[in-house]
Amino acid sequence: MAPSPVTSQPQFGVASIARNSWQTGTFDCCSDCKVCACGTFGFCCLGCKVAKDMGECCCCGTSVAMRTLYRSRYRIPGTLLCDCCTAVCCAPCSLCQLKRDINIRKEMGIF
Repeated sequence: MAPSPVTSQPQFGVASIARNSWQTGTFDCCSDCKVCACGTFGFCCLGCKVAKDMGECCCCGTSVAMRTLYRSRYRIPGTLLCDCCTAVCCAPCSLCQLKRDINIRKEMGIF
């Protein structure tokens, strides 16, 4: 019996994992110093940038709802409670994580 021919190339699984998880951690602020500085000194401006990227109202950029919407859109595991705790207890870090994730997904072509 002859072996069957290969009809598809093996795929590396990291891309599919990366699509369904945060690209950086909540406290990885130093991974993008520009976003970190903007989140620290221009929190509202960064919130507006995030909202604009997502096609939402500028007032929504820093909200728990925006984080939950983004997480749901990209099927990132988590809960509303975790979103709320992250966004309320560490709002600048949460917003910076969201903006870094958007930037990385844009580079990957999946935003």
